[in-house]
Amino acid sequence: MESFEVAVVGMGAIGSATAYHLARRGAKVVAFEQYELGHVRGASHDTSRIVRTSYGSTAYVRLAQSAYRDWADLERESGERLLTITGGVILIPIDGPYSATDFTVALNECGVEHELLSPAEVQARWPQFRVPENVETVYTADTGIAHASRTVATLQMRARMHGAEIRDRTAVLSLTPDAEGVVVHTANGDIRAGKVVVAADAWTNMLLEPLDAAIPLDIMQEQVTYFHPAEPDQYDRARFPVWIWEDDECYYGFPTFGEPSIKAARDVSENRMNPEQRSFVPSPELTAQLSEFMDGLIPGKGPELRTVTCQYALTKDRRFVLSALPQHPDIIVGLAAGHGFKFTPTLGRVLAELALDGESTDDLSEFDAADSMVRELAGGAASPFHTEG
Repeated sequence: MESFEVAVVGMGAIGSATAYHLARRGAKVVAFEQYELGHVRGASHDTSRIVRTSYGSTAYVRLAQSAYRDWADLERESGERLLTITGGVILIPIDGPYSATDFTVALNECGVEHELLSPAEVQARWPQFRVPENVETVYTADTGIAHASRTVATLQMRARMHGAEIRDRTAVLSLTPDAEGVVVHTANGDIRAGKVVVAADAWTNMLLEPLDAAIPLDIMQEQVTYFHPAEPDQYDRARFPVWIWEDDECYYGFPTFGEPSIKAARDVSENRMNPEQRSFVPSPELTAQLSEFMDGLIPGKGPELRTVTCQYALTKDRRFVLSALPQHPDIIVGLAAGHGFKFTPTLGRVLAELALDGESTDDLSEFDAADSMVRELAGGAASPFHTEG
Protein backbone atom coordinates (compact mmCIF):
# COMPACT_ATOMS: atom_id res chain seq x y z
CA MET A 1 0.00 0.00 0.00
CA GLU A 2 1.30 3.47 -0.88
CA SER A 3 2.12 5.60 2.14
CA PHE A 4 2.07 9.39 2.59
CA GLU A 5 2.59 11.77 5.50
CA VAL A 6 -0.66 13.58 4.76
CA ALA A 7 -3.62 13.02 2.44
CA VAL A 8 -5.92 15.89 1.49
CA VAL A 9 -9.51 15.18 0.47
CA GLY A 10 -11.04 17.84 -1.77
CA MET A 11 -9.20 20.25 -4.07
CA GLY A 12 -11.28 23.38 -3.93
CA ALA A 13 -9.72 26.51 -2.47
CA ILE A 14 -9.08 25.16 1.04
CA GLY A 15 -7.82 21.75 -0.03
CA SER A 16 -5.59 23.23 -2.72
CA ALA A 17 -4.12 25.71 -0.23
CA THR A 18 -3.52 22.90 2.27
CA ALA A 19 -1.75 20.74 -0.30
CA TYR A 20 0.37 23.73 -1.32
CA HIS A 21 1.49 24.53 2.22
CA LEU A 22 2.15 20.88 3.06
CA ALA A 23 4.26 20.37 -0.05
CA ARG A 24 6.05 23.70 0.43
CA ARG A 25 7.16 22.46 3.84
CA GLY A 26 8.53 19.28 2.28
CA ALA A 27 5.84 16.85 3.38
CA LYS A 28 5.02 13.82 1.27
CA VAL A 29 1.42 14.66 0.37
CA VAL A 30 -1.26 13.22 -1.87
CA ALA A 31 -4.45 15.14 -2.67
CA PHE A 32 -7.71 13.73 -4.04
CA GLU A 33 -10.46 15.44 -6.04
CA GLN A 34 -13.55 13.46 -6.99
CA TYR A 35 -14.19 15.59 -10.11
CA GLU A 36 -11.94 17.37 -12.60
CA LEU A 37 -9.75 20.15 -11.21
CA GLY A 38 -11.46 23.53 -11.44
CA HIS A 39 -14.96 22.02 -11.64
CA VAL A 40 -18.13 24.05 -11.06
CA ARG A 41 -19.91 21.70 -8.64
CA GLY A 42 -18.58 23.22 -5.44
CA ALA A 43 -17.87 26.67 -4.01
CA SER A 44 -14.49 27.71 -5.45
CA HIS A 45 -15.14 28.49 -9.12
CA ASP A 46 -16.07 31.67 -11.06
CA THR A 47 -14.04 34.86 -11.18
CA SER A 48 -14.23 36.83 -7.95
CA ARG A 49 -14.56 36.68 -4.16
CA ILE A 50 -14.49 39.42 -1.55
CA VAL A 51 -11.45 39.93 0.67
CA ARG A 52 -11.83 42.10 3.77
CA THR A 53 -10.89 42.58 7.38
CA SER A 54 -14.30 44.11 8.19
CA TYR A 55 -15.94 41.55 10.49
CA GLY A 56 -17.97 42.03 13.65
CA SER A 57 -15.71 39.59 15.54
CA THR A 58 -12.10 40.03 16.61
CA ALA A 59 -11.35 36.35 15.93
CA TYR A 60 -12.20 36.80 12.25
CA VAL A 61 -10.53 40.21 11.96
CA ARG A 62 -7.29 38.76 13.30
CA LEU A 63 -7.56 35.75 10.99
CA ALA A 64 -8.17 38.14 8.08
CA GLN A 65 -5.06 40.10 9.02
CA SER A 66 -3.11 36.83 8.82
CA ALA A 67 -4.76 36.13 5.49
CA TYR A 68 -3.56 39.41 3.95
CA ARG A 69 -0.01 38.50 4.94
CA ASP A 70 -0.41 35.00 3.49
CA TRP A 71 -1.95 36.36 0.28
CA ALA A 72 1.09 38.62 -0.13
CA ASP A 73 3.40 35.67 0.49
CA LEU A 74 1.56 33.54 -2.07
CA GLU A 75 1.74 36.32 -4.66
CA ARG A 76 5.49 36.71 -4.08
CA GLU A 77 6.13 32.96 -4.21
CA SER A 78 4.00 32.33 -7.30
CA GLY A 79 4.58 35.55 -9.24
CA GLU A 80 0.79 35.84 -9.71
CA ARG A 81 -1.35 38.87 -8.88
CA LEU A 82 -4.34 37.41 -7.09
CA LEU A 83 -5.81 40.35 -5.14
CA THR A 84 -7.20 43.67 -6.37
CA ILE A 85 -7.80 46.22 -3.60
CA THR A 86 -10.83 48.45 -4.17
CA GLY A 87 -12.01 49.58 -0.74
CA GLY A 88 -15.33 48.37 0.56
CA VAL A 89 -18.42 49.32 2.52
CA ILE A 90 -20.66 47.42 4.93
CA LEU A 91 -24.14 48.98 4.83
CA ILE A 92 -26.03 48.28 8.06
CA PRO A 93 -29.65 49.38 8.70
CA ILE A 94 -29.87 50.65 12.29
CA ASP A 95 -33.16 48.81 12.88
CA GLY A 96 -31.77 45.50 11.61
CA PRO A 97 -30.24 42.52 13.44
CA TYR A 98 -26.63 43.72 13.11
CA SER A 99 -24.82 46.71 14.55
CA ALA A 100 -22.12 48.91 13.06
CA THR A 101 -20.67 49.05 16.56
CA ASP A 102 -19.82 45.33 16.41
CA PHE A 103 -17.68 46.04 13.36
CA THR A 104 -16.04 49.22 14.63
CA VAL A 105 -15.22 47.69 18.03
CA ALA A 106 -13.61 44.62 16.44
CA LEU A 107 -11.69 46.73 13.92
CA ASN A 108 -10.48 49.09 16.65
CA GLU A 109 -9.34 46.20 18.85
CA CYS A 110 -7.29 44.82 15.96
CA GLY A 111 -5.92 48.18 14.82
CA VAL A 112 -7.60 48.21 11.40
CA GLU A 113 -8.19 51.65 9.93
CA HIS A 114 -11.82 52.32 9.02
CA GLU A 115 -14.45 55.04 8.76
CA LEU A 116 -18.05 55.24 9.91
CA LEU A 117 -20.02 57.10 7.21
CA SER A 118 -23.46 58.69 7.09
CA PRO A 119 -25.76 58.14 4.10
CA ALA A 120 -24.88 61.61 2.82
CA GLU A 121 -21.16 60.86 3.01
CA VAL A 122 -21.65 57.59 1.14
CA GLN A 123 -23.67 59.36 -1.56
CA ALA A 124 -21.04 62.08 -1.92
CA ARG A 125 -18.26 59.54 -2.38
CA TRP A 126 -20.16 57.03 -4.50
CA PRO A 127 -23.21 58.63 -6.17
CA GLN A 128 -24.00 55.28 -7.79
CA PHE A 129 -25.63 54.26 -4.48
CA ARG A 130 -29.04 55.28 -3.14
CA VAL A 131 -28.58 54.78 0.60
CA PRO A 132 -31.63 55.11 2.92
CA GLU A 133 -31.38 57.49 5.87
CA ASN A 134 -31.53 54.71 8.47
CA VAL A 135 -28.25 53.10 7.35
CA GLU A 136 -24.79 53.28 8.97
CA THR A 137 -21.83 52.43 6.76
CA VAL A 138 -18.43 51.05 7.75
CA TYR A 139 -15.70 51.69 5.17
CA THR A 140 -12.38 49.81 5.06
CA ALA A 141 -9.78 50.74 2.47
CA ASP A 142 -8.18 47.27 2.51
CA THR A 143 -11.27 45.51 1.13
CA GLY A 144 -10.97 44.09 -2.37
CA ILE A 145 -11.34 41.17 -4.73
CA ALA A 146 -9.62 37.81 -4.99
CA HIS A 147 -9.52 36.14 -8.40
CA ALA A 148 -11.21 32.87 -7.45
CA SER A 149 -10.44 30.37 -10.19
CA ARG A 150 -6.95 31.80 -10.78
CA THR A 151 -6.17 31.42 -7.08
CA VAL A 152 -7.19 27.75 -7.01
CA ALA A 153 -5.24 26.98 -10.19
CA THR A 154 -2.18 28.79 -8.82
CA LEU A 155 -2.27 26.84 -5.57
CA GLN A 156 -2.57 23.54 -7.43
CA MET A 157 0.30 24.40 -9.77
CA ARG A 158 2.56 25.49 -6.93
CA ALA A 159 1.62 22.41 -4.87
CA ARG A 160 2.72 20.20 -7.74
CA MET A 161 5.93 22.18 -8.22
CA HIS A 162 6.75 21.57 -4.56
CA GLY A 163 6.17 17.83 -4.97
CA ALA A 164 2.51 17.22 -4.11
CA GLU A 165 0.79 14.38 -5.93
CA ILE A 166 -2.69 15.46 -7.06
CA ARG A 167 -5.12 12.79 -8.20
CA ASP A 168 -8.22 14.25 -9.76
CA ARG A 169 -11.29 12.26 -10.81
CA THR A 170 -10.56 10.05 -7.81
CA ALA A 171 -13.35 9.87 -5.24
CA VAL A 172 -12.50 9.09 -1.64
CA LEU A 173 -15.07 6.52 -0.53
CA SER A 174 -14.26 6.17 3.18
CA LEU A 175 -11.64 6.62 5.87
CA THR A 176 -10.46 3.98 8.35
CA PRO A 177 -8.46 5.32 11.30
CA ASP A 178 -6.15 2.85 13.03
CA ALA A 179 -3.11 2.82 15.28
CA GLU A 180 -0.79 3.83 12.44
CA GLY A 181 -2.82 6.69 11.01
CA VAL A 182 -5.62 6.47 8.46
CA VAL A 183 -6.35 4.19 5.53
CA VAL A 184 -7.90 6.20 2.70
CA HIS A 185 -10.18 4.10 0.51
CA THR A 186 -10.57 5.58 -2.97
CA ALA A 187 -12.26 4.53 -6.18
CA ASN A 188 -8.78 3.68 -7.51
CA GLY A 189 -7.43 1.76 -4.53
CA ASP A 190 -6.29 2.37 -0.96
CA ILE A 191 -3.43 4.43 0.44
CA ARG A 192 -2.16 5.00 3.96
CA ALA A 193 -1.59 8.44 5.48
CA GLY A 194 -0.31 9.55 8.85
CA LYS A 195 -2.86 12.37 8.82
CA VAL A 196 -5.85 13.20 6.62
CA VAL A 197 -7.19 16.70 6.02
CA VAL A 198 -10.85 16.63 4.94
CA ALA A 199 -11.63 19.76 2.93
CA ALA A 200 -14.66 18.34 1.16
CA ASP A 201 -17.20 21.08 1.98
CA ALA A 202 -20.74 19.81 1.23
CA TRP A 203 -19.45 16.22 0.95
CA THR A 204 -17.69 16.27 4.34
CA ASN A 205 -20.24 14.18 6.22
CA MET A 206 -20.17 11.40 3.64
CA LEU A 207 -16.78 10.61 5.20
CA LEU A 208 -17.51 11.62 8.80
CA GLU A 209 -20.91 9.99 9.36
CA PRO A 210 -19.56 6.40 9.24
CA LEU A 211 -17.07 7.48 11.92
CA ASP A 212 -19.85 8.86 14.18
CA ALA A 213 -18.24 12.29 13.81
CA ALA A 214 -20.64 14.19 11.56
CA ILE A 215 -20.71 17.99 11.75
CA PRO A 216 -24.24 19.33 11.21
CA LEU A 217 -24.36 21.26 7.92
CA ASP A 218 -27.03 23.26 6.13
CA ILE A 219 -26.41 22.82 2.38
CA MET A 220 -27.99 25.07 -0.21
CA GLN A 221 -27.60 26.16 -3.81
CA GLU A 222 -26.65 29.82 -4.08
CA GLN A 223 -26.54 32.04 -7.15
CA VAL A 224 -24.87 35.23 -8.33
CA THR A 225 -26.05 37.54 -11.11
CA TYR A 226 -24.00 39.72 -13.44
CA PHE A 227 -25.67 42.97 -14.53
CA HIS A 228 -24.68 45.21 -17.45
CA PRO A 229 -24.90 48.89 -16.46
CA ALA A 230 -25.43 51.49 -19.19
CA GLU A 231 -22.34 53.32 -17.91
CA PRO A 232 -19.91 50.59 -16.84
CA ASP A 233 -17.09 53.10 -16.37
CA GLN A 234 -18.99 54.48 -13.36
CA TYR A 235 -18.59 51.07 -11.71
CA ASP A 236 -14.89 50.66 -12.36
CA ARG A 237 -12.96 49.52 -9.28
CA ALA A 238 -11.28 52.95 -9.14
CA ARG A 239 -14.72 54.57 -8.76
CA PHE A 240 -16.90 52.02 -7.00
CA PRO A 241 -16.28 49.78 -3.97
CA VAL A 242 -17.07 46.24 -3.00
CA TRP A 243 -20.25 46.44 -0.93
CA ILE A 244 -22.19 44.33 1.57
CA TRP A 245 -25.73 44.95 2.84
CA GLU A 246 -26.12 43.46 6.34
CA ASP A 247 -29.77 42.98 7.30
CA ASP A 248 -32.29 40.17 7.81
CA GLU A 249 -31.62 39.44 4.14
CA CYS A 250 -28.00 40.11 3.22
CA TYR A 251 -26.71 41.09 -0.21
CA TYR A 252 -23.29 41.86 -1.64
CA GLY A 253 -21.67 43.02 -4.85
CA PHE A 254 -18.59 44.07 -6.78
CA PRO A 255 -17.35 46.76 -9.11
CA THR A 256 -16.51 45.73 -12.67
CA PHE A 257 -13.83 43.05 -12.76
CA GLY A 258 -12.53 41.74 -16.06
CA GLU A 259 -15.65 42.70 -18.00
CA PRO A 260 -18.10 45.65 -18.14
CA SER A 261 -20.51 44.07 -15.70
CA ILE A 262 -21.21 44.23 -11.97
CA LYS A 263 -21.77 41.09 -9.93
CA ALA A 264 -24.25 40.85 -7.05
CA ALA A 265 -26.04 38.22 -5.00
CA ARG A 266 -28.15 37.51 -1.98
CA ASP A 267 -26.24 35.72 0.76
CA VAL A 268 -27.91 32.58 2.21
CA SER A 269 -30.94 32.25 -0.04
CA GLU A 270 -32.31 29.18 1.81
CA ASN A 271 -32.48 27.21 -1.46
CA ARG A 272 -31.64 23.88 0.19
CA MET A 273 -30.51 20.83 -1.70
CA ASN A 274 -28.44 17.66 -1.66
CA PRO A 275 -25.20 18.11 -3.64
CA GLU A 276 -25.86 14.87 -5.52
CA GLN A 277 -29.26 16.18 -6.62
CA ARG A 278 -28.27 19.74 -7.43
CA SER A 279 -30.09 21.27 -10.39
CA PHE A 280 -27.55 24.00 -11.36
CA VAL A 281 -30.63 25.92 -12.56
CA PRO A 282 -30.92 29.45 -11.08
CA SER A 283 -34.15 30.32 -9.30
CA PRO A 284 -36.15 32.95 -11.24
CA GLU A 285 -37.70 34.08 -7.96
CA LEU A 286 -34.32 34.73 -6.36
CA THR A 287 -33.10 36.52 -9.48
CA ALA A 288 -36.17 38.77 -9.44
CA GLN A 289 -35.73 39.44 -5.70
CA LEU A 290 -32.10 40.46 -6.24
CA SER A 291 -32.98 42.69 -9.20
CA GLU A 292 -35.64 44.48 -7.16
CA PHE A 293 -33.22 45.05 -4.29
CA MET A 294 -30.58 46.36 -6.67
CA ASP A 295 -33.06 48.76 -8.27
CA GLY A 296 -33.37 50.43 -4.88
CA LEU A 297 -29.70 50.48 -3.86
CA ILE A 298 -27.91 50.75 -7.23
CA PRO A 299 -30.49 51.98 -9.75
CA GLY A 300 -27.97 52.14 -12.61
CA LYS A 301 -27.24 48.40 -12.41
CA GLY A 302 -28.67 47.64 -15.86
CA PRO A 303 -30.21 44.39 -17.14
CA GLU A 304 -29.23 40.87 -16.17
CA LEU A 305 -26.47 39.35 -18.27
CA ARG A 306 -26.26 35.91 -16.69
CA THR A 307 -26.80 34.08 -13.43
CA VAL A 308 -24.57 31.24 -12.22
CA THR A 309 -24.86 28.91 -9.24
CA CYS A 310 -22.57 27.62 -6.51
CA GLN A 311 -23.18 25.84 -3.22
CA TYR A 312 -22.92 26.66 0.46
CA ALA A 313 -22.25 24.19 3.27
CA LEU A 314 -22.99 26.13 6.45
CA THR A 315 -22.42 25.33 10.07
CA LYS A 316 -25.38 26.57 12.10
CA ASP A 317 -23.75 29.81 13.28
CA ARG A 318 -21.38 30.02 10.28
CA ARG A 319 -18.27 29.48 12.35
CA PHE A 320 -15.30 27.82 10.72
CA VAL A 321 -14.22 24.33 11.70
CA LEU A 322 -10.43 24.06 11.71
CA SER A 323 -9.44 21.20 13.97
CA ALA A 324 -8.82 17.52 14.41
CA LEU A 325 -11.82 15.37 15.23
CA PRO A 326 -11.92 14.65 18.95
CA GLN A 327 -12.85 11.01 18.22
CA HIS A 328 -10.15 10.58 15.56
CA PRO A 329 -7.21 12.97 16.05
CA ASP A 330 -5.48 11.90 12.84
CA ILE A 331 -8.39 13.30 10.82
CA ILE A 332 -8.44 17.09 10.53
CA VAL A 333 -11.44 18.99 9.18
CA GLY A 334 -11.48 22.31 7.33
CA LEU A 335 -14.90 23.94 6.83
CA ALA A 336 -15.36 27.60 5.98
CA ALA A 337 -19.17 27.93 6.18
CA GLY A 338 -19.67 29.93 3.01
CA HIS A 339 -17.40 32.87 3.83
CA GLY A 340 -13.92 31.41 3.71
CA PHE A 341 -12.40 32.20 0.33
CA LYS A 342 -10.89 35.46 1.59
CA PHE A 343 -8.91 33.39 4.12
CA THR A 344 -7.77 30.75 1.59
CA PRO A 345 -3.97 30.85 1.99
CA THR A 346 -4.24 31.08 5.77
CA LEU A 347 -6.72 28.23 6.06
CA GLY A 348 -4.37 26.07 4.04
CA ARG A 349 -1.43 27.07 6.19
CA VAL A 350 -3.12 26.43 9.55
CA LEU A 351 -4.49 23.06 8.41
CA ALA A 352 -1.01 22.09 7.24
CA GLU A 353 0.35 23.17 10.63
CA LEU A 354 -2.23 21.06 12.43
CA ALA A 355 -1.27 18.05 10.30
CA LEU A 356 2.49 18.43 10.66
CA ASP A 357 2.93 20.16 14.03
CA GLY A 358 -0.25 19.34 15.94
CA GLU A 359 -0.96 23.02 16.52
CA SER A 360 -1.07 26.30 14.61
CA THR A 361 0.76 29.58 15.01
CA ASP A 362 -2.68 31.27 14.75
CA ASP A 363 -5.29 31.14 17.50
CA LEU A 364 -7.83 28.54 16.40
CA SER A 365 -9.68 28.27 19.70
CA GLU A 366 -12.88 29.60 18.09
CA PHE A 367 -12.89 26.93 15.40
CA ASP A 368 -12.93 23.55 17.16
CA ALA A 369 -14.97 20.71 15.64
CA ALA A 370 -16.32 19.57 19.01
CA ASP A 371 -17.36 23.14 19.84
CA SER A 372 -19.19 23.38 16.51
CA MET A 373 -21.26 20.34 17.45
CA VAL A 374 -22.06 21.84 20.86
CA ARG A 375 -23.18 25.09 19.25
CA GLU A 376 -25.44 23.17 16.90
CA LEU A 377 -27.07 21.26 19.73
CA ALA A 378 -27.52 24.49 21.68
CA GLY A 379 -29.31 26.14 18.78
CA GLY A 380 -26.53 28.41 17.51
CA ALA A 381 -26.77 32.18 17.10
CA ALA A 382 -26.87 34.68 14.27
CA SER A 383 -23.45 36.15 13.56
CA PRO A 384 -22.35 38.87 11.11
CA PHE A 385 -19.89 36.57 9.34
CA HIS A 386 -21.67 36.69 6.00
CA THR A 387 -20.61 36.92 2.43
CA GLU A 388 -18.19 34.87 0.47
CA GLY A 389 -18.75 36.74 -2.80
